[in-house]
Amino acid sequence: MAERGQATVELVAALPALLLAGLVALQLLAAGYAMTLADGAAEAGALALASGGSAATAAKGALPSWAEDDVSVTVEGDEVSVRLRPPSPIPALAKRLTISSSATARAAR
Repeated sequence: MAERGQATVELVAALPALLLAGLVALQLLAAGYAMTLADGAAEAGALALASGGSAATAAKGALPSWAEDDVSVTVEGDEVSVRLRPPSPIPALAKRLTISSSATARAAR
């Protein structure tokens, strides 16, 4: 009878670790998604730059609306760089994460 309720105690003790593992997994998924979005936005900006359009407008237009305040686009010569802060369930962590991607525009020959 000394072991009665032990499973409940173990579950309660392990619950914070399970929640932390879930938050870490969620953050990794969000960072991967943001990397995919930044790659696509940089490519869209480079394509616009190669065709004579505005790279910044094209890159920002390739992103979803939630990223409007979390993105910066820079154009240096023929290179378009996109820096995107992924969404985060932990606000303190969100300020430290940034995903970067760049693409180069080549003129048509």
